[in-house]
Amino acid sequence: MKKNIAVLASGKGSNAKNICAFFQKSEIVSVKLICSNKKNSLLKSFSNEIGANYYFLDNTSTCFFDGFINYAQTLNIDFIVLAGFLLKVPKELIELYNGNIINIHPSLLPKYGGKGMYGMNIHNLVIKNKEKYSGITIHFVNEEYDSGAIIFQHNYELKKNETAESLAKEIQKIEHSFFPKIILETIKKAL
Repeated sequence: MKKNIAVLASGKGSNAKNICAFFQKSEIVSVKLICSNKKNSLLKSFSNEIGANYYFLDNTSTCFFDGFINYAQTLNIDFIVLAGFLLKVPKELIELYNGNIINIHPSLLPKYGGKGMYGMNIHNLVIKNKEKYSGITIHFVNEEYDSGAIIFQHNYELKKNETAESLAKEIQKIEHSFFPKIILETIKKAL
């Protein structure tokens, strides 16, 4: 029986779209739900195109995760994938999906992790601090930002004239290359 995943995103959704494309013909995983906390997210129309359910997580309302939790349960969601999702996941969701929430982070954790550490914030610091390496970390989600057990890391050696913008592009390529494969491996291990 296929495992149903929900993909949560806060940005443009390139990782979410990449994950959906990867699992489009999978016999193991089905992207059953796409969720964004951005009101005018392009992921809404994208989810309609591919036949996935869509949920707008309105974080301006109180108890905004409660509706998502109920909806995810009605869709029999087995795994939750955070693909550029910037909101902190509440304790209730972590307990409900214990060990089945996966996040991708655009640095080699534990470096550049924690609240406010995402996207260009990280890339700018990597350049400012003259790091030789950056990369991605895929990890399980717990109650603290970016501190769950690490599933996978991939290093990227910065080029001589690397900028935060060029680094962001390289990291995104690495994310797209590895994230869906690691999601699949992680789900297979859980079967």
